[in-house]
Amino acid sequence: MKYTTRLFAEFLAVTFVGGIGLAVDTTGISLILFPEIAALAYDVFTRPRGKWASQPIRLIATPTITAILGVMITRHWEYSALAVTVVALLSLFVIKLLRSNIGAAISAGVLPMALGVMSWGYPAAILAGLAVLAIALTFWKRLDPDSYLSEGGKESRIIETAETPPRDRFWIFALTAFVFALGAVAQTTGLRFLLFPPLIVVAYELFGHPDLPGWMSRPVLFPLVCFLTASVGLLLSAGFHTEFLGVTVTMLCSIAILRMFKVHMPPALAVGLIPFVIVHPTFWYPISVFLGAAALIAATGTYSFITSRYFR
Repeated sequence: MKYTTRLFAEFLAVTFVGGIGLAVDTTGISLILFPEIAALAYDVFTRPRGKWASQPIRLIATPTITAILGVMITRHWEYSALAVTVVALLSLFVIKLLRSNIGAAISAGVLPMALGVMSWGYPAAILAGLAVLAIALTFWKRLDPDSYLSEGGKESRIIETAETPPRDRFWIFALTAFVFALGAVAQTTGLRFLLFPPLIVVAYELFGHPDLPGWMSRPVLFPLVCFLTASVGLLLSAGFHTEFLGVTVTMLCSIAILRMFKVHMPPALAVGLIPFVIVHPTFWYPISVFLGAAALIAATGTYSFITSRYFR
Protein backbone atom coordinates (compact mmCIF):
# COMPACT_ATOMS: atom_id res chain seq x y z
CA MET A 1 0.00 0.00 0.00
CA LYS A 2 2.84 2.39 0.83
CA TYR A 3 4.43 1.82 -2.60
CA THR A 4 1.10 2.34 -4.38
CA THR A 5 0.43 5.56 -2.46
CA ARG A 6 3.92 6.79 -3.27
CA LEU A 7 3.32 6.15 -6.97
CA PHE A 8 0.02 7.99 -6.80
CA ALA A 9 1.69 10.93 -5.05
CA GLU A 10 4.26 11.09 -7.83
CA PHE A 11 1.44 10.85 -10.37
CA LEU A 12 -0.21 13.86 -8.73
CA ALA A 13 3.04 15.83 -8.96
CA VAL A 14 3.44 14.96 -12.65
CA THR A 15 -0.21 15.77 -13.35
CA PHE A 16 0.06 19.11 -11.59
CA VAL A 17 3.19 20.15 -13.50
CA GLY A 18 1.61 18.90 -16.72
CA GLY A 19 -1.38 21.10 -15.95
CA ILE A 20 0.95 24.08 -15.64
CA GLY A 21 2.35 23.20 -19.07
CA LEU A 22 -1.19 23.01 -20.46
CA ALA A 23 -1.90 26.47 -19.04
CA VAL A 24 1.17 27.76 -20.89
CA ASP A 25 -0.09 26.22 -24.16
CA THR A 26 -3.55 27.71 -23.62
CA THR A 27 -2.52 31.21 -22.62
CA GLY A 28 0.82 31.54 -24.40
CA ILE A 29 2.29 32.96 -21.18
CA SER A 30 5.54 31.11 -20.57
CA LEU A 31 6.05 32.78 -17.19
CA ILE A 32 3.35 30.51 -15.75
CA LEU A 33 5.92 27.71 -15.81
CA PHE A 34 8.01 28.42 -12.72
CA PRO A 35 10.61 25.56 -12.76
CA GLU A 36 10.92 25.29 -8.98
CA ILE A 37 7.23 24.44 -8.78
CA ALA A 38 8.20 20.95 -9.93
CA ALA A 39 10.38 20.51 -6.85
CA LEU A 40 7.71 21.94 -4.58
CA ALA A 41 4.92 19.78 -6.04
CA TYR A 42 7.02 16.62 -5.80
CA ASP A 43 8.03 17.25 -2.20
CA VAL A 44 4.61 18.24 -0.84
CA PHE A 45 2.73 15.41 -2.54
CA THR A 46 5.24 12.69 -1.61
CA ARG A 47 5.85 14.10 1.87
CA PRO A 48 2.50 15.59 3.02
CA ARG A 49 3.81 15.89 6.58
CA GLY A 50 7.12 17.43 5.50
CA LYS A 51 8.40 20.90 6.32
CA TRP A 52 7.32 22.41 3.00
CA ALA A 53 3.86 20.83 3.06
CA SER A 54 3.26 21.94 6.66
CA GLN A 55 3.41 25.66 5.73
CA PRO A 56 0.81 26.16 2.95
CA ILE A 57 0.50 29.92 3.43
CA ARG A 58 4.27 30.39 3.45
CA LEU A 59 4.46 28.00 0.50
CA ILE A 60 2.55 30.63 -1.46
CA ALA A 61 3.87 33.82 0.11
CA THR A 62 7.61 33.21 0.35
CA PRO A 63 8.39 32.50 -3.36
CA THR A 64 5.96 35.24 -4.44
CA ILE A 65 7.71 37.89 -2.35
CA THR A 66 11.20 36.80 -3.42
CA ALA A 67 10.02 36.79 -7.05
CA ILE A 68 8.86 40.40 -6.65
CA LEU A 69 12.27 41.34 -5.27
CA GLY A 70 14.00 39.47 -8.10
CA VAL A 71 12.03 41.29 -10.78
CA MET A 72 12.53 44.63 -9.03
CA ILE A 73 16.31 44.25 -8.96
CA THR A 74 16.48 42.84 -12.51
CA ARG A 75 14.63 45.90 -13.81
CA HIS A 76 17.31 48.19 -12.39
CA TRP A 77 20.47 46.09 -12.41
CA GLU A 78 22.22 44.11 -15.14
CA TYR A 79 23.36 40.55 -14.52
CA SER A 80 26.47 40.40 -12.35
CA ALA A 81 27.91 38.39 -9.49
CA LEU A 82 27.03 41.19 -7.09
CA ALA A 83 23.44 41.44 -8.35
CA VAL A 84 22.85 37.69 -7.99
CA THR A 85 24.37 37.73 -4.51
CA VAL A 86 22.17 40.63 -3.44
CA VAL A 87 19.03 38.86 -4.70
CA ALA A 88 20.03 35.65 -2.90
CA LEU A 89 20.68 37.49 0.38
CA LEU A 90 17.39 39.40 0.14
CA SER A 91 15.59 36.11 -0.48
CA LEU A 92 17.24 34.65 2.61
CA PHE A 93 16.09 37.71 4.57
CA VAL A 94 12.50 37.10 3.44
CA ILE A 95 12.73 33.45 4.50
CA LYS A 96 14.06 34.53 7.89
CA LEU A 97 11.47 37.29 8.29
CA LEU A 98 8.55 34.97 7.49
CA ARG A 99 10.03 32.13 9.57
CA SER A 100 9.62 30.02 6.48
CA ASN A 101 11.11 26.65 5.60
CA ILE A 102 10.58 27.21 1.86
CA GLY A 103 14.19 27.37 0.72
CA ALA A 104 13.00 27.00 -2.88
CA ALA A 105 11.96 30.66 -2.65
CA ILE A 106 15.63 31.57 -3.23
CA SER A 107 15.35 30.12 -6.72
CA ALA A 108 12.21 32.18 -7.37
CA GLY A 109 14.16 35.32 -6.51
CA VAL A 110 17.27 34.53 -8.57
CA LEU A 111 15.53 33.22 -11.71
CA PRO A 112 14.53 36.68 -13.06
CA MET A 113 18.17 37.79 -12.90
CA ALA A 114 19.35 34.61 -14.64
CA LEU A 115 16.76 34.92 -17.43
CA GLY A 116 16.45 38.69 -17.60
CA VAL A 117 12.76 38.57 -16.61
CA MET A 118 11.38 42.06 -15.95
CA SER A 119 7.65 41.43 -16.19
CA TRP A 120 5.46 41.73 -13.10
CA GLY A 121 3.52 38.84 -14.59
CA TYR A 122 6.23 36.53 -13.24
CA PRO A 123 5.43 36.91 -9.51
CA ALA A 124 1.71 36.99 -10.38
CA ALA A 125 2.08 33.65 -12.18
CA ILE A 126 3.98 32.19 -9.23
CA LEU A 127 1.26 33.37 -6.85
CA ALA A 128 -1.46 31.75 -8.96
CA GLY A 129 0.42 28.49 -9.47
CA LEU A 130 1.33 28.06 -5.82
CA ALA A 131 -2.20 28.92 -4.70
CA VAL A 132 -3.51 26.09 -6.87
CA LEU A 133 -0.78 23.80 -5.48
CA ALA A 134 -1.76 24.65 -1.89
CA ILE A 135 -5.43 23.90 -2.67
CA ALA A 136 -4.51 20.58 -4.31
CA LEU A 137 -2.35 19.72 -1.29
CA THR A 138 -5.28 20.39 1.04
CA PHE A 139 -7.45 17.90 -0.85
CA TRP A 140 -4.60 15.38 -0.95
CA LYS A 141 -4.19 15.56 2.82
CA ARG A 142 -7.91 14.88 3.28
CA LEU A 143 -7.38 11.49 1.67
CA ASP A 144 -5.11 10.70 4.63
CA PRO A 145 -1.99 9.67 2.69
CA ASP A 146 -0.01 9.90 5.96
CA SER A 147 -1.42 6.50 6.90
CA TYR A 148 0.57 4.91 4.08
CA LEU A 149 3.47 7.27 3.40
CA SER A 150 5.63 6.51 6.40
CA GLU A 151 7.93 9.42 7.19
CA GLY A 152 9.79 8.17 10.18
CA GLY A 153 12.78 6.63 8.45
CA LYS A 154 16.36 7.83 8.36
CA GLU A 155 16.01 9.37 4.89
CA SER A 156 12.98 11.41 5.92
CA ARG A 157 14.69 12.67 9.09
CA ILE A 158 17.65 13.79 7.01
CA ILE A 159 15.41 15.64 4.55
CA GLU A 160 13.46 17.25 7.39
CA THR A 161 16.67 18.51 8.98
CA ALA A 162 17.96 19.88 5.67
CA GLU A 163 14.72 21.84 5.21
CA THR A 164 14.95 23.54 8.63
CA PRO A 165 16.67 26.91 9.18
CA PRO A 166 20.49 26.61 9.24
CA ARG A 167 22.16 26.29 12.62
CA ASP A 168 25.79 26.44 11.57
CA ARG A 169 27.61 29.58 12.79
CA PHE A 170 29.39 30.53 9.58
CA TRP A 171 27.01 29.28 6.91
CA ILE A 172 25.93 32.72 5.68
CA PHE A 173 29.53 33.75 4.98
CA ALA A 174 30.29 30.51 3.17
CA LEU A 175 27.10 30.70 1.11
CA THR A 176 27.69 34.35 0.20
CA ALA A 177 31.28 33.64 -0.84
CA PHE A 178 30.21 30.67 -2.96
CA VAL A 179 27.40 32.53 -4.73
CA PHE A 180 29.58 35.55 -5.44
CA ALA A 181 32.59 33.49 -6.62
CA LEU A 182 30.58 31.22 -8.92
CA GLY A 183 28.54 34.21 -10.05
CA ALA A 184 31.76 35.99 -11.01
CA VAL A 185 32.78 33.01 -13.13
CA ALA A 186 29.33 32.93 -14.72
CA GLN A 187 29.50 36.66 -15.45
CA THR A 188 33.00 36.40 -16.96
CA THR A 189 32.28 33.37 -19.15
CA GLY A 190 28.71 34.30 -20.06
CA LEU A 191 27.53 30.89 -18.80
CA ARG A 192 24.88 32.16 -16.40
CA PHE A 193 23.66 28.68 -15.56
CA LEU A 194 26.91 27.75 -13.89
CA LEU A 195 24.98 29.30 -11.01
CA PHE A 196 21.57 27.89 -11.90
CA PRO A 197 18.90 29.06 -9.39
CA PRO A 198 18.10 25.66 -7.77
CA LEU A 199 21.82 25.28 -7.04
CA ILE A 200 21.62 28.13 -4.54
CA VAL A 201 18.74 26.31 -2.80
CA VAL A 202 20.89 23.20 -2.40
CA ALA A 203 23.85 25.36 -1.30
CA TYR A 204 21.61 26.95 1.35
CA GLU A 205 20.77 23.50 2.71
CA LEU A 206 24.31 22.11 2.55
CA PHE A 207 26.22 25.08 3.96
CA GLY A 208 23.61 25.45 6.67
CA HIS A 209 23.96 21.81 7.73
CA PRO A 210 27.57 20.78 6.99
CA ASP A 211 27.56 18.05 9.61
CA LEU A 212 24.28 16.50 8.51
CA PRO A 213 25.03 12.76 8.28
CA GLY A 214 23.95 10.94 5.20
CA TRP A 215 22.33 13.88 3.38
CA MET A 216 24.21 12.72 0.35
CA SER A 217 26.03 9.44 0.88
CA ARG A 218 27.49 9.67 -2.62
CA PRO A 219 28.02 13.38 -3.36
CA VAL A 220 29.28 12.61 -6.87
CA LEU A 221 25.68 11.73 -7.76
CA PHE A 222 24.45 15.30 -7.39
CA PRO A 223 26.26 16.73 -10.45
CA LEU A 224 25.43 13.59 -12.43
CA VAL A 225 21.73 13.64 -11.56
CA CYS A 226 21.48 17.34 -12.35
CA PHE A 227 23.31 16.82 -15.65
CA LEU A 228 20.93 14.04 -16.64
CA THR A 229 17.75 15.93 -15.77
CA ALA A 230 19.11 19.06 -17.49
CA SER A 231 19.94 17.03 -20.61
CA VAL A 232 16.48 15.43 -20.65
CA GLY A 233 14.84 18.84 -20.32
CA LEU A 234 16.99 20.29 -23.09
CA LEU A 235 16.20 17.45 -25.51
CA LEU A 236 12.48 17.36 -24.78
CA SER A 237 12.04 21.14 -24.86
CA ALA A 238 13.23 20.97 -28.46
CA GLY A 239 11.50 17.70 -29.31
CA PHE A 240 7.92 18.58 -28.39
CA HIS A 241 5.79 21.35 -29.82
CA THR A 242 3.58 21.64 -26.74
CA GLU A 243 4.60 22.56 -23.22
CA PHE A 244 2.09 20.06 -21.83
CA LEU A 245 3.75 17.03 -23.39
CA GLY A 246 7.26 18.39 -22.95
CA VAL A 247 7.09 19.17 -19.23
CA THR A 248 5.03 16.06 -18.46
CA VAL A 249 7.51 13.69 -20.09
CA THR A 250 10.44 15.63 -18.62
CA MET A 251 8.94 15.32 -15.16
CA LEU A 252 8.39 11.58 -15.63
CA CYS A 253 11.94 11.04 -16.87
CA SER A 254 13.42 13.17 -14.08
CA ILE A 255 11.54 11.23 -11.39
CA ALA A 256 12.73 8.00 -13.01
CA ILE A 257 16.31 9.30 -12.77
CA LEU A 258 15.88 10.10 -9.07
CA ARG A 259 14.44 6.63 -8.50
CA MET A 260 17.24 4.97 -10.47
CA PHE A 261 19.88 6.60 -8.26
CA LYS A 262 17.72 6.25 -5.11
CA VAL A 263 18.04 9.91 -4.11
CA HIS A 264 15.61 12.60 -2.94
CA MET A 265 16.69 15.73 -4.81
CA PRO A 266 13.62 17.86 -5.67
CA PRO A 267 15.78 20.72 -7.06
CA ALA A 268 16.97 18.32 -9.78
CA LEU A 269 13.37 18.27 -11.07
CA ALA A 270 13.42 22.05 -11.41
CA VAL A 271 16.69 21.76 -13.34
CA GLY A 272 14.87 19.65 -15.93
CA LEU A 273 12.22 22.32 -16.52
CA ILE A 274 14.49 25.34 -16.84
CA PRO A 275 15.15 24.73 -20.60
CA PHE A 276 11.44 25.33 -21.19
CA VAL A 277 11.78 28.93 -19.98
CA ILE A 278 15.13 29.69 -21.68
CA VAL A 279 14.62 31.48 -24.99
CA HIS A 280 17.22 29.49 -26.92
CA PRO A 281 18.68 26.70 -24.76
CA THR A 282 21.86 25.03 -26.04
CA PHE A 283 24.07 22.12 -25.02
CA TRP A 284 25.95 24.57 -22.80
CA TYR A 285 23.03 24.43 -20.36
CA PRO A 286 23.56 20.85 -19.07
CA ILE A 287 27.34 21.34 -19.18
CA SER A 288 27.04 24.50 -17.08
CA VAL A 289 24.71 22.71 -14.65
CA PHE A 290 27.17 19.86 -14.22
CA LEU A 291 30.11 22.18 -13.61
CA GLY A 292 28.14 24.34 -11.16
CA ALA A 293 26.92 21.32 -9.20
CA ALA A 294 30.45 19.90 -9.09
CA ALA A 295 31.74 23.24 -7.80
CA LEU A 296 29.14 23.17 -5.01
CA ILE A 297 30.11 19.67 -3.90
CA ALA A 298 33.78 20.69 -3.84
CA ALA A 299 32.99 23.88 -1.92
CA THR A 300 30.77 22.26 0.69
CA GLY A 301 33.26 19.43 1.16
CA THR A 302 36.03 21.94 1.78
CA TYR A 303 33.85 23.98 4.12
CA SER A 304 32.82 20.92 6.12
CA PHE A 305 36.46 19.84 6.47
CA ILE A 306 37.62 23.28 7.61
CA THR A 307 34.83 23.84 10.13
CA SER A 308 35.09 20.34 11.60
CA ARG A 309 38.86 20.62 11.93
CA TYR A 310 39.28 24.17 13.22
CA PHE A 311 35.94 25.37 14.62
CA ARG A 312 34.49 22.38 16.44
